[in-house]
Amino acid sequence: PRHKCGNQRSCPQNHFAFKIISGAANVVGPSICFEDLVLMSSVKNNIGRGLNIALVNGTTGKLLKTDAFDMYTG
Repeated sequence: PRHKCGNQRSCPQNHFAFKIISGAANVVGPSICFEDLVLMSSVKNNIGRGLNIALVNGTTGKLLKTDAFDMYTG
């Protein structure tokens, strides 16, 4: 069976499924999947160098904001 975000198992009831992939240098970009919806990826062109963060409402699961913080340049 297929599970949300390509995970190996389903999540328990009242829990959200997510998967975070860090990427590999500048070859493969990071991605964030939440409840089977890709929030950030190189395909969506909304990632950057450094920390990529998706802010999600913990009760509703609604995406509130995405951003990237460049830790190299400060």
